[in-house]
Amino acid sequence: MRKGTKRKAASSKQEEKKKEEATKPSSSKENQKDNNKPAPKAKRAKTSKPEPEPEPEYFEDKRNLEDLWKVVFPVGTEWDQLDSVYQYNWNFSNLEDAFEEGGKLHGKKVYLFGCTEPQLVPYKGENKVICIPAIVAVVSSKPPSDEIGINSVQREVEEVVPMKKMKMDWVPYIPLENRDSQVDRLKSQIFILSCTQRRAALKHLKIDRLKKYEYCLPHFKNPLKEDELEQSTEVIINFPAEPKPVLCEFDWELDELDEFTDKLIEAEELDADQKDAFKEFVKEKVREAKKANRKAREDRKKALEEMSEEDKQALENIRFYKFYPVQTPDAPDVSNVKASFINRYYGKAHEADMVELQACSISSSSWSYLRLGKAQVELSCIKVMKVIMKGEGSS
Repeated sequence: MRKGTKRKAASSKQEEKKKEEATKPSSSKENQKDNNKPAPKAKRAKTSKPEPEPEPEYFEDKRNLEDLWKVVFPVGTEWDQLDSVYQYNWNFSNLEDAFEEGGKLHGKKVYLFGCTEPQLVPYKGENKVICIPAIVAVVSSKPPSDEIGINSVQREVEEVVPMKKMKMDWVPYIPLENRDSQVDRLKSQIFILSCTQRRAALKHLKIDRLKKYEYCLPHFKNPLKEDELEQSTEVIINFPAEPKPVLCEFDWELDELDEFTDKLIEAEELDADQKDAFKEFVKEKVREAKKANRKAREDRKKALEEMSEEDKQALENIRFYKFYPVQTPDAPDVSNVKASFINRYYGKAHEADMVELQACSISSSSWSYLRLGKAQVELSCIKVMKVIMKGEGSS
């Protein structure tokens, strides 16, 4: 390498060294300036207002028998009316109280079945026909009956069948506080009439089978007492006529057949040219009813002879109680339409949660009866007048 080349390299290294030394003070000054800068102020944390604590929610304790009335099957209620029964907040606390200590049902074996009664009652400023639920309590040491009666104004023949044929049975009711226990270990004192017919399967039933449910009545027969049906002098008439059948009731003691028939003709419920055929039809129904009454008396006498002392004692001590919902602001007022009548088999309750009946009351047994038409209403008025006259004559 030449000497000149070495000198150039050495001089270039010295220049680079001088440049580095010249830049060092400036960087140190910058560092010093940075160190002398005041520290940034810490941002003050925003203080949020404390959120108010939510008010504690209070839930009303469920009553031990709160759902009792709802699980009892309302026998004889039309399937399409069932939802309307439960659309109101009915309160049966009177039924629940009866099972408490000091209540009329406390500590007793009780069988419960339900029914509904269509009544015209005021609700929210207007009168409405409402299906009012009622619960019948039967105090008995054994089930009052395992049969169901099927009858109506439209059905000529009464039918009495086992409950199980209509998918009904007495089943134990388990109070809410005991539902975690094993059912077989509980000695239930409350039994309810239950129906296992699924509503979803109703569309697959034949019309006649479907209608039978609407005409069902819990059956009861007490051989110790003469049945009202044995003493009945009334027959249901369903005379096949055109354009519509003649539906009415005829009392062979209070009604005079010619006068009865003429009234139907005047009311245009019966054609005049069918008068003789109608009269013969009524006479035949009366003969059948009298024969049935005689057979009922004979059957009762036979049953009484074959009855054990235990069964006799159970029937002697049996008691019927009828409960209506108590009055509340969010349910219709039913205080003026209560009745002690249960059905044609049970008759009247020994005790009923009721007040004196008002003139506007329509019992469930007469509801279909009133739908028969103006002729039947007129005949009923005549029947009442005859009873009054008969009473005046005997006094």
